[in-house]
Amino acid sequence: MSRRTAWADGLDPEHVLGEYPRPQLVRDSYLNLNGLWNYAITKGAEPPTTWDGRILVPFSPEAALSGVDRQLLPGEHLWYERTVQLPAHFNRGRVLLHFGAVDQHCVVSIDGRQVGGHSGGYLPFSIDVTDALGDGAAHLLRVEVTDESDRSYHSRGKQSLRRGGIWYTAQSGIWQTVWLESVPTLFVDRLEIRPRLDDKAVEIVVMAGGMRGSGAARAGDGDARGAEATVVLSADGVEHARASGRAGAVIRLALDDVNEWSPEHPFLYDIEVTFSADTVTSYVGMRSVAVERDSFGMPRLTLNGRPYLHIGVLDQGYWPDGLYTAPSDDALVHDIRSMKDLGFTMLRKHIKIEPLRWYYHCDRLGILVWQDMVNGGRAYNPLVITTPVLLPVRVSDRRHRVFGRQDAAGRDEYRAELTATVELLRNTPSVVVWVPFNEGWGQFDALDATRRIRSLDPDRLVDHASGWHDQGGGDLRSLHVYFRRIRPRRSWGRDGRAVVISEYGGYSLRLPGHEFGDREVGYRRLASIAALTEAFVELHRDQVLPAIDAGVTGVVYTQLSDVEDEVNGLLTADRTVLKLTAESVRQVNRELVERFQRVTGARDAAAVSASRTGGAR
Repeated sequence: MSRRTAWADGLDPEHVLGEYPRPQLVRDSYLNLNGLWNYAITKGAEPPTTWDGRILVPFSPEAALSGVDRQLLPGEHLWYERTVQLPAHFNRGRVLLHFGAVDQHCVVSIDGRQVGGHSGGYLPFSIDVTDALGDGAAHLLRVEVTDESDRSYHSRGKQSLRRGGIWYTAQSGIWQTVWLESVPTLFVDRLEIRPRLDDKAVEIVVMAGGMRGSGAARAGDGDARGAEATVVLSADGVEHARASGRAGAVIRLALDDVNEWSPEHPFLYDIEVTFSADTVTSYVGMRSVAVERDSFGMPRLTLNGRPYLHIGVLDQGYWPDGLYTAPSDDALVHDIRSMKDLGFTMLRKHIKIEPLRWYYHCDRLGILVWQDMVNGGRAYNPLVITTPVLLPVRVSDRRHRVFGRQDAAGRDEYRAELTATVELLRNTPSVVVWVPFNEGWGQFDALDATRRIRSLDPDRLVDHASGWHDQGGGDLRSLHVYFRRIRPRRSWGRDGRAVVISEYGGYSLRLPGHEFGDREVGYRRLASIAALTEAFVELHRDQVLPAIDAGVTGVVYTQLSDVEDEVNGLLTADRTVLKLTAESVRQVNRELVERFQRVTGARDAAAVSASRTGGAR
């Protein structure tokens, strides 16, 4: 059994995931706190008097790479502790403590005094710790974590305390980078970057000040009122545009000529923002996405104004040794490059929010992303989430109890996390589709979720109910097809929504030495690489190509890699074996693109790319 990746062999506990964690907002002050911390697990809320050992942050205690390999249970408390001392001259005014993600609830204290906390296992948060750490002395940082996992309505993704089948090992605690940065008293809190391709312009809002809930200045308050930011847009060291404006207002930068971003041509412009004594850098990709009718009247996904076929794979983002946490930055790159090399143009990030570096790699390497929101709710009713696999059942998601969403607090929490997810990833050019709900898992009021997303982000598309329980909204008619044939319908496209097969395939191949355990979960079992390759090719030529003729404009094959019991990945879980013949997969994907271009009247994407100058960042 292989539960370790090659990247784990080179893991240095003194330098764990040391890359700058937030490529969309970079400044030159950065202190990584990953590494070995003390840890303890207690039955109650009293702090430990002794420690159980050392844990390698940011790997969860359930992950082998953490060095703990123990499941945190509901009611237990997980404690982390380490000393922190700022380097000389590090403090430029304010000191911020950042957590990429902590699952699920945490309280942070320094020298025994609480300085902040957070609920929700998938989103980053920051705490102003200037008063606690700013004197340059050594201080004791402690984090207390509790995790109810799937025993509550909180967002949990595919984690389960009783793992098995399509549900995976539950994990807890710190699972993304912990880091410190120092900023001036008046600083850039975040950027809102909006490419306006049709107008040949970029619109940027510089949000100034301190962290939400802190006493620091914010745009429109105190010293922030009327302060100006200067924004410079450049590429390869050449300035293309410059503009200034007030914090909190739209700053517009016009371009004479535009280098478009696409998977074939992932061109990124550099952004530099100067605000008061603060300077940050970011980037933007000039692209647009929409649903428009093709030359023959069928609604299709478009990229930069032209019909574009989204050929994707379902990407769970699980690792056999790190669970939610990839063992290295190179491991993230490997998955993206592997799929691009096979001819895929899209990844559907399934029920997980990745560290921001993953999205940065998608941006710079060039691959589209469909981003799922993370599901929550109480235990799911099999009649709601399983029956539709075989029967055309559609239930109104206003029946909250039927979907396990009877808790008003849980629904409010989901809405808040939906907003935070959109705000977190709005600057990522590769993200083109939001998926608020999947297969009825914790689904409720999907039409309202669609309205919320569109009010926050009018430039991307929404797949409001992926799989089943379609409420008739969003931009896509989203189908999951397992255990039966893909059958084109004459009704496809009549409501103006583009048709996508957002999950299909899932053919399994169990390879000795690479399996997780005794179970084999997939939707059709094959016995060899040759047999799996033949079945994959036949599926696409016999069913997917005719579906494209009938209107399908995006497909998502299940899945990128094996995950625990699921052995239906293109790659083994340890990422060492491609379970199909690579050239056969490439040829199939070329055929899909050629058919799509023929039936839509689209120009060849490669020819479009070749007609432009520039290259990948």
